[in-house]
Amino acid sequence: MGGFFGVVSKQDCVLDIFFGVDYHSHLGTRRGGMILYDQERGFQRQIHSIENTPFRTKFEKDLPDFSGCSGIGCISDTDPQPLLVRSHLGLYALTTVGIINNAEELVSRYFSDHGHQFMAMSSGKVNSTELAAALINQKDDLVSGILHAQELIDGSLTLLVLTKDGIIAARDRLGRLPVLIGQNEDGCCVSFESFAYHKLGYEDAYELGPREIVKVTEEGFETLSPAGKEMKICSFLWTYYGYPNSNYEGVNVEVMRYRNGAIMAQDDQKRGLASDVDYIAGVPDSGVPHAIGYANECGKPFARPFVKYTPTWPRSFMPANQKVRNQVAKMKQIPVPELIEGKKLLFVDDSIVRGTQLRETVEFLYESGAKEVHMRSACPPIMYGCKYLNFSSSNSEMELLARRIVQELEGDEGQKHLEEYADANTERGQCMLKTICEKFGFSSLGYQSLDGLLEAIGLDRDKVCTYCWNGKE
Repeated sequence: MGGFFGVVSKQDCVLDIFFGVDYHSHLGTRRGGMILYDQERGFQRQIHSIENTPFRTKFEKDLPDFSGCSGIGCISDTDPQPLLVRSHLGLYALTTVGIINNAEELVSRYFSDHGHQFMAMSSGKVNSTELAAALINQKDDLVSGILHAQELIDGSLTLLVLTKDGIIAARDRLGRLPVLIGQNEDGCCVSFESFAYHKLGYEDAYELGPREIVKVTEEGFETLSPAGKEMKICSFLWTYYGYPNSNYEGVNVEVMRYRNGAIMAQDDQKRGLASDVDYIAGVPDSGVPHAIGYANECGKPFARPFVKYTPTWPRSFMPANQKVRNQVAKMKQIPVPELIEGKKLLFVDDSIVRGTQLRETVEFLYESGAKEVHMRSACPPIMYGCKYLNFSSSNSEMELLARRIVQELEGDEGQKHLEEYADANTERGQCMLKTICEKFGFSSLGYQSLDGLLEAIGLDRDKVCTYCWNGKE
């Protein structure tokens, strides 16, 4: 996915940008970038790969070369950025988060004449941030250009623009991601994650509405284009992506996860499922708070039958080679035999996407002596690849475990009944659960219902994106 952080201050803000961006590292693993503006030196920029080395380590050596009272930085899971753009709108820096599904169509439609060209990436595709800049530059001012780009793009576009006069922040037209402003006595910052600026001494000042565009300066902030009424914020922010300390639309991530686990426990109790397990556990790390909520509600002890060894490989998908990734995933799982041998265990994971690592986890638990392994997913079966934020993006939706099982059970006919398969109360839903249990060796399997998830989030359900579960936009 990705994240960004920007600051406009009366003081040098290099360190605030550095630490603020670093606090978004959980949102991406491919590239990081920083660009600062100094009245005397102008714009200074660095972009590095962070696939095998964390953002902090990669950029720490660059800090002495940066100076300025305004700047932006990003964690990007897609293109190299921020970009420095020169056009009739002036010289500005741009960083974006989102996805442009119709990039080729836009290039063909608006930039097919001999007067336009784009720098191709190694994949041959156009840098989406560069394309967003080209669309913005079609208008006579930045605000009109941003609105123009957001209307043309099929997908989502949240962005920061750094000019000599400050930062322009624009939330996606349907508010797929949050954008928050913090403020202190020296200036303002703009961020995805509120805890990032709390740690830097900024206080909550404002949260942009969907489609809203705001200008941020050292003196404060002002709305340049008002918020729209329609919102579809990504529910995976609470289920998985968001950091525990963060709040989106007034809802804390950690609190939501406790609530979500409790709702799953209530549902299992009504069905009389897994009532005699010895321990409730989370698949570390993001499954842990869901499991705590489950354990607190059902009164069973919470435990950690295995832990992750993370000092050298904090994220198992960081290595570029898939074989190495798989080996790292195995090496990270350290069992606690006293909590596994002969025990009936119920695990809660934040989600079940492809199921590859989950299969290995279950095998590892049985090899370590577990008597039973029950599995719960803190969200419904994922039936559709995300087309808005690159979450659960795949070459084919048949890479998704739930869709693959449906195809095995009924072929193309089953794809017409995905809503039934996602509902554990239907015959098809029970059949899917049984099949996955047999394939993975689960003693039982349960998914959180869509109603339960939305109840845990607590927002108006029409304001939350549920596309990956029900395909509804």
